[in-house]
Amino acid sequence: MIDIKLLREQPDFVRAAIAHKKFTTDIDWVLKLDAARRAKITEAEQARAEQKAANKEMAALPKGSPEFIEAVKGMKAIANRAKDLEAEAKAADEAFQEAFLSIPNLPDPSVPVGKGEDENVVAATWGDADADFPHALPHFDIPWFESRIDFARGVKTTGAGFPFYVGEMSRLVRALINFFLEEARENGYEEVLPPIVVNAESATATGQLPDKEGQMYVDENEGLYLIPTAEVPVTNFYRDEILEADQLPIYRCAYTPCFRREAGSWGAHVRGLNRLHQFDKVELVKWTDAETSMDELEKLRENVEATLQKLELPYRVLRMCTGDIGFPHAKQYDLEVFAAGQKRWLEVSSCSNFTDFQARRAGIRYRGSDGKPVTAHTLNGSGLAVPRVLAAILENNLQADGRVKVPECLQYWMKQEFIGESK
Repeated sequence: MIDIKLLREQPDFVRAAIAHKKFTTDIDWVLKLDAARRAKITEAEQARAEQKAANKEMAALPKGSPEFIEAVKGMKAIANRAKDLEAEAKAADEAFQEAFLSIPNLPDPSVPVGKGEDENVVAATWGDADADFPHALPHFDIPWFESRIDFARGVKTTGAGFPFYVGEMSRLVRALINFFLEEARENGYEEVLPPIVVNAESATATGQLPDKEGQMYVDENEGLYLIPTAEVPVTNFYRDEILEADQLPIYRCAYTPCFRREAGSWGAHVRGLNRLHQFDKVELVKWTDAETSMDELEKLRENVEATLQKLELPYRVLRMCTGDIGFPHAKQYDLEVFAAGQKRWLEVSSCSNFTDFQARRAGIRYRGSDGKPVTAHTLNGSGLAVPRVLAAILENNLQADGRVKVPECLQYWMKQEFIGESK
């Protein structure tokens, strides 16, 4: 969440910043609820003070005296009033908190202003997307594809978007995961293996709630959510904790399966591996101070770019405009690889700085130079998501004989140079 002090003191600034994003919030209503809850809290505190003073006066009276009996009657009335006011204050605070959570993070001034994806800015490119890929096919049209990634049996077993990876394709997925984790380790990220379900508090802390309820799988009985990304459990590792300044920055990485409903998605652009409900991903997460977080975002992006370069996949980096960055994001880069068979760009990573938005929700702080707690900054990026990286490898590396060449950086884990069947 944003700083409530900023909202109170500069509502016009907040209103103008939010207007550039794709989310709408009634700032005036939030401020009205804030004023109402502060008034109710003050009333409740005053009532409790009156109750305490009355109790002290009553204690000085002789027990059983007419004055004491009369004071007891008055005390009950004061106590009931204080109790009612506390209940009203609690209700007012809950109403405010619900509205306050609807305010997205403010975009950083360096983010290009725009209404949607057409106004994202290409910040960098690598490789030659215009190169000749003479044998490229859409991965789902490769003759042996369905024998290695079995969507039909996935539909039978679970539903659409939950394929089986079979044999050498399963090993290639595992090779990618191992490669991603090793790259992260070499870049200073400590690996963690987190839970793949989280509670509502954790999902709220990172901004999935109340923004993305419709995209998450939930167990209504337990109140637990399957994670859409390892960002959620890993960021919450330090929830409600105070770190020491010399601990920062902290780098963590995690491999998990991820689950997204992707409601409303259909069409040719989501065929095959382009969009799944369950997929594997390695996530990179950072906790930093305010002064270095933007520099850490650039380092994070460079780490992901280096991984793509070793895979020899042409890619581009998009600096996302204000109308296309996410709810909790202050600044965001999307990295897209070129899939030569489909002749289109596929997003494989988002690298984002959430500034203090997530950390304020999560209560993640560090001690400043004066010893006082300061809200930390959080960042994360996909390093990388498997399915679309795999799709680009299959399409770009398809050989004349029908097999696919395994990238050299993966052969340590694959123990073979090619996968698939010869024509």
